[in-house]
Amino acid sequence: MAETTSTTTSKGKPKSVAIGATGSESPKFEMPRFEMPKFEIPTAFREFAEKGIAQARENYEKAKTVAEEATDVFEDTYSTATKGCASYGLKLIETTRANSDAAFDLMGDVMNAKSYSEVVELYSAYLRKQFDALVTQAKDLSEHAQKVATETAEPIKGHFTSALNKAA
Repeated sequence: MAETTSTTTSKGKPKSVAIGATGSESPKFEMPRFEMPKFEIPTAFREFAEKGIAQARENYEKAKTVAEEATDVFEDTYSTATKGCASYGLKLIETTRANSDAAFDLMGDVMNAKSYSEVVELYSAYLRKQFDALVTQAKDLSEHAQKVATETAEPIKGHFTSALNKAA
């Protein structure tokens, strides 16, 4: 593979040469250099560009601040949602435990029953009691889920409302 290096000619101009794998030098095509005319940018254009840059920096800082605030809000929201889901899970486990305990109690009572009519009476009482318990449990779980959803969504709603007010 050939390497390209620059050397200076006797006239002081740079000359490009390619050095091969053997180290021998062979001249390469050199692009003529043109001098660019020097011109000054008018003051009005310079001021316009400086104002544009200043405004871009200001807008960047605002966007950066809003993004950092949004990140904080999302972190808080995630934390709230995590806690809410954990408490909902615990409530669900508590409900399941209460229902399992009631079923085991029924089985113990049925094992000690003296007659078929007593078994039917125990099952009927259990079903009435469990129906009422399930209605109450479903209501409690529904209210808890709604509370978690509200607590989770409230910071996001508040942040976007304030962000839209700032933008307007």
